[in-house]
Amino acid sequence: MAKKATAETVEVAPQEVAVKSAPKPTKPTWEIKDRVYYLTGNKTPLTFTIPGKHTRKHALLYFDEKSGKQREIRYATNQDSPLVDEQKGEVTMGHIRFYDGTLTVKKEKQNLQKLLSLYHPLKGKLYEEFSAVEEAKDQLDVLDLQIDALNAARNMEIDQIEAILRVEIGSKVNSMSSKELKRDIRLFARNNPQLFISLANDDNVQLRNTAIRAAEAGIINLSSDQRTFTWGTNGRKLMNVPFDENPYSAFAAFLKTDEGVEIYKSIDKKL
Repeated sequence: MAKKATAETVEVAPQEVAVKSAPKPTKPTWEIKDRVYYLTGNKTPLTFTIPGKHTRKHALLYFDEKSGKQREIRYATNQDSPLVDEQKGEVTMGHIRFYDGTLTVKKEKQNLQKLLSLYHPLKGKLYEEFSAVEEAKDQLDVLDLQIDALNAARNMEIDQIEAILRVEIGSKVNSMSSKELKRDIRLFARNNPQLFISLANDDNVQLRNTAIRAAEAGIINLSSDQRTFTWGTNGRKLMNVPFDENPYSAFAAFLKTDEGVEIYKSIDKKL
């Protein structure tokens, strides 16, 4: 009788699965190059000096997160590092001086560059480092804002154009033609887009213009002391102007109240 063949079990060692680790982020490297710094806030004095060493009046300290300690900094022209605890021997102090609002630091002065770019507490408050990328980004933002403002100006009704331009040039708008108004509002939108958009979104600007036009047309009267508005037809008092407020700004705010809404409707019909 033939014997049955028995199946032989072969044990296979478990295979290790290789797991790829995520690449570690590379630390930004310090680039050796000439650098330019500029005073912020449109400041361009002939000369302007910022502190270059730690004193009671000007604390030049850098907080090192690795050690958890404050480290003193100073600009020593004969030292490689701006950190005092890394400087050795006698030091020769230097001045950090901006001319006409800017300071150019050559690549050979790495100690001063690092002091200004990495450690100085006035960076971001009093001065900034020029960056071509950031400059391009800022210019792009301005261009986008100009486009938005010009599109809004192009589609704006003549009454709103007049209201915005009145803020800028006053009663001169009364003698301007519609084409002149449309031209000037677009120039205003291009040259000062942020202010233009702010005024275009301000309800009080339109209401204030309505009040001025109504006064010019004799629909309402403002007393000689600029404290009281009355109807031009019968002299009935409409409102008292609060102390130290522009009368037309105050009247614009009044037109937004429950009582003022009805008065606005009456004025708007007469205009």
